[in-house]
Amino acid sequence: MNKKISILSRILLVASAALLAYSLKVPIWQIDLDAPQYPEGLNLKIFAGKLGGDVEIINGLNHYIGMKTLHTEDFIEFTLLPYIIGFFAAFSLISAAIGQKKVVYVLFGLFVTFGIVAMIDFWRWEYNYGHDLDPHAAIIVPGMAYQPPLIGFKQLLNFGAYSIPDTGGWMFIGSGLLMLIGVLKESAFFSRFKKKNAVGAAVVALLTFTFTSCGNSGPEEIKLNKDDCDNCKMSISDKRFACEILTSKGRAYKFDDVSCLLDYKTAHSDKMNNASYYIQDYLVPNTLSLINALTFVKGENISSPMGGNIAAFTNKDSATVYATQWQAELTSWESIQP
Repeated sequence: MNKKISILSRILLVASAALLAYSLKVPIWQIDLDAPQYPEGLNLKIFAGKLGGDVEIINGLNHYIGMKTLHTEDFIEFTLLPYIIGFFAAFSLISAAIGQKKVVYVLFGLFVTFGIVAMIDFWRWEYNYGHDLDPHAAIIVPGMAYQPPLIGFKQLLNFGAYSIPDTGGWMFIGSGLLMLIGVLKESAFFSRFKKKNAVGAAVVALLTFTFTSCGNSGPEEIKLNKDDCDNCKMSISDKRFACEILTSKGRAYKFDDVSCLLDYKTAHSDKMNNASYYIQDYLVPNTLSLINALTFVKGENISSPMGGNIAAFTNKDSATVYATQWQAELTSWESIQP
């Protein structure tokens, strides 16, 4: 049995080491805070060896609600993490040089274990940070904790908190993915595919699955008479016209009318980069569809909650029938933009 790894696997390991080395220079994680009084938002940058971003402003705000202030020197992780990442970068290069399959397997196993332990430690840090509050703080909300989300979005009083990997974090994930591809190749996983381009196809599929699984999972359910419109603040009471914006960070903004969605989109264009827009199918309950899958009907005889007078249909024939019934016109998403 050949215990040596291929040239491709060696290249993958060298590339993995390069990503890990560069991740030491850029932020690994970020927590963004969004509130009406801070239209540009506040940002906490977490590097391998330090904290960055709007640390002092965040510390000043947190003082009022009894949260501990953040200082790099208070976290032993910032002392250890650069050495741990450096170790894995060096280990990747050594594995490429030695070229033994067992060494590669050990490297990947340790790397995955470290990733799990790191996320558990991060969650523990967030939990302690959000729950260990000063009982004599100026502002106390009974039963309220301020633990940021591990990943994704969470509402904390009037602040929306987004927690996502930053440049270094994606490099770290990419490094692990390259290791995984090497492990799968050396374990003969790809040999099960018999077509000529099967290895390439499998790699592409793996990459696609990894990065799409880290993205938006789809719109949130809109709860009738419980969710409020993020624009007009009215209760959403007619699902036939409900709609939603899902940002690239996973925050969902819900609306009772297309007109509210468009107003909010215009007023908060800085948040809308790479956002997805979903609108309820007028005829199909609980069906939020992407705008490019919809046909729109606009007319004065369409009675929507906030006077947008727009209904959306996934079936164009149905849209045509209702347009005739309402004496309205078929239109497109581009045409209804402000």
